[in-house]
Amino acid sequence: MRVPANCYTVPVHWNSEPSLFHGIDPRSPIPLYVQIADRVRLAIATGTLGSAAALPSVRQLAAELRINPATVIQAYRDLEAQGFVEIRHGAGTFVRELAPGRRARERSQQAVALVRKLVADARRSGVSLAELQRALETELGVKAT
Repeated sequence: MRVPANCYTVPVHWNSEPSLFHGIDPRSPIPLYVQIADRVRLAIATGTLGSAAALPSVRQLAAELRINPATVIQAYRDLEAQGFVEIRHGAGTFVRELAPGRRARERSQQAVALVRKLVADARRSGVSLAELQRALETELGVKAT
């Protein structure tokens, strides 16, 4: 089969798992580097990213998200400053070993952040706290006390 000169071949990778960074929203009021760092912290806290796991290269992630590489660098540097990753120049960025207590604290902080976001989204949508609580009870199959 002959490909016309004005056509390009684009490799397509079918992956059943969504990217760790799927859903990063450039229109969000939350800066992109914060969204990226939050995703990595959550993945580390939940064990999705284990100790010594390699993060995508700066260029790779910037290309995937179609953002400036400086944004990825800022996220990775913040994560390094917080002790979550180690940047090895020329080798990549890798997850550091976290103490179990720190992992649990990070999961708790992420849970609080998720609840705050849910409540804020509900308020913006006009959903009362009572309606939200009923929906949560139904979804979880429990009655909150």
